Parts: sequence; C-alpha cells; structure tokens
Amino acid sequence: MDRVEMGKTGLTGWRVKVADGVADPVASRTSLSPDAVRAVVGALFFALSLYYVASTVARAAQTARST
Repeated sequence: MDRVEMGKTGLTGWRVKVADGVADPVASRTSLSPDAVRAVVGALFFALSLYYVASTVARAAQTARST
C-alpha cells in the first residue's frame, strides 16, 4: 500500500464528499494530483480523530485521578 492509498483510507462517509469537493480545486492550484489531495485530507481527518480520542482519554484519566 502506498502513501496515497493509506491516506485515502481515512475517507469514509461524509469525509469522502469533503475530499472530493476540494480535490480538484486544490490540485489545479498546486502541483499535487487530485488523489494526493484526497490522501492529505484523509490523513488530516485521521490525525484529528487521534487527537480527539487522545484528549478524551487524557480528560477521563484526569477525572478518575481527581475523584
């Protein structure tokens, strides 16, 4: 699996529509291909998901320690 395919695995549901909507306009203004733009968007959504999960776990651990 290459980096583009790995980045695109983060795209499911409404995220696919967002990536498809921005892929062509961004690709036309940059040197990236539309698939590469979709991969970047997918990777960003994946990173945001990790951040939200990690921050929730940290808050839960902090709450558990304080009670």
